[in-house]
Amino acid sequence: MTKPVFILGGAQSDFARNWARDDKGLFDMMAETTDAALADARIEASDVEVIHIGNFAGELFCGQGLLGGMAVMANPAFSGLPTSRHEAACASGSMAIFAAAADIEAGRYGLAAVIGVEMMRNVPGQTAAENLGAAAWAGREALGARYLWPAMFSNVAEEYDARYGLDRSHLAEISRTNFANGKRNPNAQTRNWEFGEKSFDADDEANPVIEGWMRKSDCGQVTDGAAVLFLASEEVARDYAARHGLSLDDIPRLKGWGHTTAPLLMEAKLQESAGTQGYMFPWVHKAVTDACRRAGIETPSHGKAGGLDLVETHDCFSITEYMAIEHFGLAAPGEAWKPIEAGMIGMDGARPFNPSGGLIGLGHPVGATGVRMALDAARQTTGRAGDNQVCGAKTAATYNVGGSTTASACLIIGV
Repeated sequence: MTKPVFILGGAQSDFARNWARDDKGLFDMMAETTDAALADARIEASDVEVIHIGNFAGELFCGQGLLGGMAVMANPAFSGLPTSRHEAACASGSMAIFAAAADIEAGRYGLAAVIGVEMMRNVPGQTAAENLGAAAWAGREALGARYLWPAMFSNVAEEYDARYGLDRSHLAEISRTNFANGKRNPNAQTRNWEFGEKSFDADDEANPVIEGWMRKSDCGQVTDGAAVLFLASEEVARDYAARHGLSLDDIPRLKGWGHTTAPLLMEAKLQESAGTQGYMFPWVHKAVTDACRRAGIETPSHGKAGGLDLVETHDCFSITEYMAIEHFGLAAPGEAWKPIEAGMIGMDGARPFNPSGGLIGLGHPVGATGVRMALDAARQTTGRAGDNQVCGAKTAATYNVGGSTTASACLIIGV
């Protein structure tokens, strides 16, 4: 980072909550979660100078745009503040963080609120799937698929299998681990779900096929939710630390970032890497390595943990996390199975992935996910992650995907 940007605190909503059943909507999510975030961060709403909002499809799910006007109604002290909304499909929350951090680095503002929000359970499942399809190239991809994104990522699994070979048991282990982590998370959508002996097997009754390679256990959750965090300049953070009896070194910060955009079409992405025996999605790897370089830490390399203590990654499907294991450098292309079999990504492993439960175990309110990841990373590196805490964590990475890895956003967060 050109100038340090600090995370003072934040909050997320309960991802198991169905807000439509409570006759509540986007505004209620923003307002309630913002109140909780202000309390967590121990800051006054009147100190906030700018608001950035991550949201993908408010118009499609709720018929609602211009969310900045809702955000300033979340607290009377916000009235009149500048606001911006950011969209990059499932990476919308990370885009809001990038923009807020840029505001602070430029010296325009000293304290920014970042709000990620999405309402998705207020429509039938088929309608939700169609709405989410807006992040693919309309009319050109996954034609004829009932569920577009499971079909698209099934195609990823099929292509990976053709290049390197893929064992479904390794995908099942990713899902099993993330659901187990979600069990410990008091905000997880699936924390009270029960699983049987065949819940992760290729069993058409206990674990039905959704599309192709993707079975029920392989899929992230359609979720309502919001996440809010506060970013601060060094001057604001130093004053904050003094007022609360802290050292500046006690406050987590954004240490590095990576952001790339690949062609919208999945076919075009795969053509870029075809025949190379390298990473299937080189722009994903670049986002990760850029973030590590900017943070001044060693990138993980084949079997070695590098400078990271944990990773919160985008597991919209089990294959997405499988790919992330390689693109983070923990394994060579084609060898993600090695750290999985070695237990490296489990809670007690050398490099835990998704201790929160991830999108599979915790839930995936699209526009909120990138913000939630950053909040969890900040909590992990300050020992505030509760039953999901990774022992001794000081440096965490987040990786947030938009579309079929069209948008890639990586943050390095730590103390």
